[in-house]
Amino acid sequence: MRTLEVAVPPEAAGERLDRFAADRTGLSRSYVQRLITDGFVHLDGAPTKANVILTGGSSLRVDVPDPAPLELEPEAIPLEVVYEDADLLIVDKPSGLVVHPAPGHAGGTLVNALLARGTTYGGIAGVMRPGIVHRLDRDTSGLLMVAKDDRAQASLMAQLKARRVKKTYMALVEGAVEAPAGRVEAPIGRDPRNRLRRAVTADGQHATTGYRVRERLPGWTLLEVDLITGRTHQIRVHMAALGHAVAGDPLYGTGTARKGPEGLHRLFLHAWRLELQSPGDGHLIRAQAPLPAELEEVLSGLRVRAAALSGLPTSDRIVR
Repeated sequence: MRTLEVAVPPEAAGERLDRFAADRTGLSRSYVQRLITDGFVHLDGAPTKANVILTGGSSLRVDVPDPAPLELEPEAIPLEVVYEDADLLIVDKPSGLVVHPAPGHAGGTLVNALLARGTTYGGIAGVMRPGIVHRLDRDTSGLLMVAKDDRAQASLMAQLKARRVKKTYMALVEGAVEAPAGRVEAPIGRDPRNRLRRAVTADGQHATTGYRVRERLPGWTLLEVDLITGRTHQIRVHMAALGHAVAGDPLYGTGTARKGPEGLHRLFLHAWRLELQSPGDGHLIRAQAPLPAELEEVLSGLRVRAAALSGLPTSDRIVR
């Protein structure tokens, strides 16, 4: 077991304990919350709770148990690697693939597929998340960074925290988005009525999403979306809050949005572009993953419909 001692500075007064501990130790907030529940976190020498509001001058002790032996099994799951060097690789995750093992998903994950490649990975995110620095929802496809060692993993996590990684998504949303570009700044927290959902809440975490209209289609709008912060379900929550839920979203969409256009059988959300600094020498890395074929087919059907309604070539409907 290793022990982390953290002094609470005056400027941290008013912060929640679990959030402060996660920020200062580099551990995930969910893991810190589990440690608190199990009695491994003490504030001024006494067991504490996750929602305690800190005051300056306190002392926080976090006891981190030794990791359990790694029980993950390599699995020969096909992976499309978009970029790879000595520090990291960037994969194009398909929709339906869970990123890392969790209750109900002990195997068949991206991590199991990574282990089958015979490559070493960073371990600072825990034994069940080798190399993982961020995640995509199961139903979201697209680009995901994986670190090959602790140094690269720490660098990528620091870039994410400092918002120096540019993440751009493609999303088809319900209805006609009026403004050609926009920005949503609305805090996101757990939905008090449904623990599986997130919602815009007054006491939630700061969240910012930018968007640009790429193409207008009958009943739908294709957006390029910049994920400026990285909250759980952020794009899905913000778009639904605007009244333009992501197509095919079973959690935040209703009616037409939930079902999506004809031929859509998944969430229309794709992590399209990534820009980051190399953990090795700092050079700029750009990666791009085209829309999967099943999403392009949906767009093709909508473009045919748009052409029939307007009498214009489909290319004239695209906003650049």
